[in-house]
Amino acid sequence: MLEERQYGPVVAFRSARAFFGRGYYYAAAYYVDTLLIDSGCAYSAAELAAGLKPARPVSQIVNTHCHEDHIGANGLLQSRFGCRIAAHPLALPVLENPRLQPLQPYRRLFWGWPLPSHGQPVDEWVQTEHHRFRVIPTPGHSPDHIALFEPEQGWLFSGDAYIGGRDRAARPDYDVVAMIRSLRTLASLEIAALFPGSGTVRQNRPADELARKAAQLEELGESIKILHAQGHSPAKIRDRLLGREGSLFYMTLGHFSGVHLVELFLKPSMEEDGEGGNAGLAALARRPLR
Repeated sequence: MLEERQYGPVVAFRSARAFFGRGYYYAAAYYVDTLLIDSGCAYSAAELAAGLKPARPVSQIVNTHCHEDHIGANGLLQSRFGCRIAAHPLALPVLENPRLQPLQPYRRLFWGWPLPSHGQPVDEWVQTEHHRFRVIPTPGHSPDHIALFEPEQGWLFSGDAYIGGRDRAARPDYDVVAMIRSLRTLASLEIAALFPGSGTVRQNRPADELARKAAQLEELGESIKILHAQGHSPAKIRDRLLGREGSLFYMTLGHFSGVHLVELFLKPSMEEDGEGGNAGLAALARRPLR
């Protein structure tokens, strides 16, 4: 299932696997000036290719990270368009062999296995005919995560560095300290439109939403640490601050859970060892954003 919506020169595609005519757990791809940012899930790859060709040729794809709902059409589009694909260096082995990334049953059900594709390390800037996008390392959701920012237009393509809402559960492989730092970095930008990985575009003071999400996570982390110091277990802290596990816990067989979210605040940040996995791109985060 594929939905399409236009935001000026940016075309937003929201893709999902359909069950009984309804899509679940959408992922977004954005097309502008022959650049495709992310490519959705494997189940909608053929629909995305049909929505692009021939009126919307793709010269390059940039993946914000290597999760299966963001690289799902890479292989098909590269074979049809011959387009260059770029991503964080840590993502490249997964692009070449998507099965290096184990998928839990719910991930196989909703998004599926992508076809292999060949990628190259993303540069500091991504250039198209009319636009220039700054590459900003945004680890936390995954070590290989990047965002793209077009400063002249104020477009921010955040991938899953910002999805929205108040988090009540998390995967155990997130780095919540890095997530907050990435949100703060993005919130410092002059953003006119926020294009997140969920496809729900924000155009009303999006930087405030990013800062608010960072503040919510920081407040949650402080409360968790206080309760932990008082001797409460992660499950008890979850019950008090987040409530009982919701449907997401059962649907993912416990991969997403409130206990995982609590535990993320109680362990060291992976960013403290090796700057999120790539010192070259991590150094970009310390440069002034222009």
